[in-house]
Amino acid sequence: MAEHPLVAAVKPLVDAMGAELLVPGQAEADDVVLSWEGEDVLAVRLPQLSESLDHILAAMERRHGMPLAGLDRKAKQEAVRLLEARGAFAVRHGVETVAGALGVSRFTVYNYLNRETALNREKAAKGE
Repeated sequence: MAEHPLVAAVKPLVDAMGAELLVPGQAEADDVVLSWEGEDVLAVRLPQLSESLDHILAAMERRHGMPLAGLDRKAKQEAVRLLEARGAFAVRHGVETVAGALGVSRFTVYNYLNRETALNREKAAKGE
């Protein structure tokens, strides 16, 4: 695919999502075709939600420079908070997938989620 300005502009986003760039002629019904000045330039094949979660977890590991299971408890809690904000637990088996990546039990992930909910309630009650 020629390096069109639109391709260069959206490639970091497409990579971050774990999506795939295609030439427009390869687009299927669920793909998103992007146009530039009335001309179809590229298509984006979005990943399945479960693939997105795997991609997000891999990106978090790269950012931390280590497997997520090696993080301390506070960092794991922060990871769960970020994953919840990104919708990771709306994915089927999301809790199990995250628990496996963090090297903790599902019960621990639920405890982290409940802890975050309790903290948010406290902040709301204090007007923060």
